[in-house]
Amino acid sequence: MYDVIGVGIGPFNLGLAALLQRAPELRCAFLDRKPEFDWHSGMMIEGTTLQVPFFADLVTMADPAHPLSFLSYLHDQGRLYHFYFLEKFHISRKEYNHYCRWAAGQLASCRFGHEVREVRLEEARGGFQVTAADLSTMGESTYYTKHLVLGVGSVPFIPMPLRVHAGSGVFHSAEYLRHRERCRSARSVTVIGSGQSAGEIVLDLLGTRSEPGFRLDWFTRSSGFLPMEYSKLGLEHFSPEYTRYFYRLPAVYKDELRKRQSLLYKGISARTIADIYDALYEAGAAGGSGPKVRLLANTEVLKLQPADGDGYRLLCRQCEQERSFEHQSDIVILATGYEHAEPACLRELEGILVRDDQGRLVINEDYSIRLRGNTSSRIFVQNGELHTHGVGAPDLGLGAYRSSIIVNRLAAREVYPQRERHVFQQFGVDE
Repeated sequence: MYDVIGVGIGPFNLGLAALLQRAPELRCAFLDRKPEFDWHSGMMIEGTTLQVPFFADLVTMADPAHPLSFLSYLHDQGRLYHFYFLEKFHISRKEYNHYCRWAAGQLASCRFGHEVREVRLEEARGGFQVTAADLSTMGESTYYTKHLVLGVGSVPFIPMPLRVHAGSGVFHSAEYLRHRERCRSARSVTVIGSGQSAGEIVLDLLGTRSEPGFRLDWFTRSSGFLPMEYSKLGLEHFSPEYTRYFYRLPAVYKDELRKRQSLLYKGISARTIADIYDALYEAGAAGGSGPKVRLLANTEVLKLQPADGDGYRLLCRQCEQERSFEHQSDIVILATGYEHAEPACLRELEGILVRDDQGRLVINEDYSIRLRGNTSSRIFVQNGELHTHGVGAPDLGLGAYRSSIIVNRLAAREVYPQRERHVFQQFGVDE
């Protein structure tokens, strides 16, 4: 009988596994179907960085002295002075991924190549029965655990009208590097979406396709190619205080409030926008005849279908003008974001899961799913609580804080002390 089993090993459950080292009385295991830790491999474009400082590693914001911090990793790799002289807060995605692999390699509780197939309530044992397959042997094992933590992450979102033609010529931005060479040889590429991934792909294409015969189109439904909010007071929305404030708001306000906050966690970094503008300027500088580039906002793709011959035909609509037009492209890249996916292994637990009027799981303030019945077991969620806890749910900077709350609940003691104040501003009137 384990005290907790984690389903999925992304950065958040990996951080939880690390922080559980301070609670050695808890027996834990974390299972993931991937053969090794691998984070957003399709978007590891050269030069891309995290959008949060290196303090947002697996453990530092809960336990700066933890041996699996990013600074400990640098020391172990003999790179501490290199990083010191680098004088940068934002590390590359490749280095962050390597850091997480380093940490996973030191955690015996993390087991890759194990896919959780089914979870059942096991009332006689006072917990859950977990069935998992070892993908190297295809043999199945059964585990029993008091509690579960879901950390399966999000999956690429493709709008339904575009999903039917997804393949080698129409693909999500998460697969960009796999199709990069084809993009570099195509006559025309269209990027749909205006988040950070879209911006990075456009910048990469501008840096590698300078010939005049190449066409690059960039469409978004948004009102513009807008920067993400990155002011210091704006960043305080990614804090324990704002999470508590948002959680305690009436549910009827939360969805509408999040719509108005999209640029807190969507949009493009100001640096990437500046680099794109510079690349566009250079393409036309000194009488140059670079690629033909079009940026078009307020534009929705209504339909996509194969064109006569090669490529695809897109039926588009400029929303403000209410004008429709057709567009043809060899390749279509869907930078259309991600959505949280409930793992299929939970289907046998549907009877005890409490949902809201939109079918979403009801999440308690301590990140556990609200369950029916009198069970003392808990199912915690990592990065599946955007609708209840607000914009900080997917943010790496709040991952260690959320994990510290979960560790304290699992251990039934204060392993990680919780402070009341972390930011300067006050989000609501004191009760």
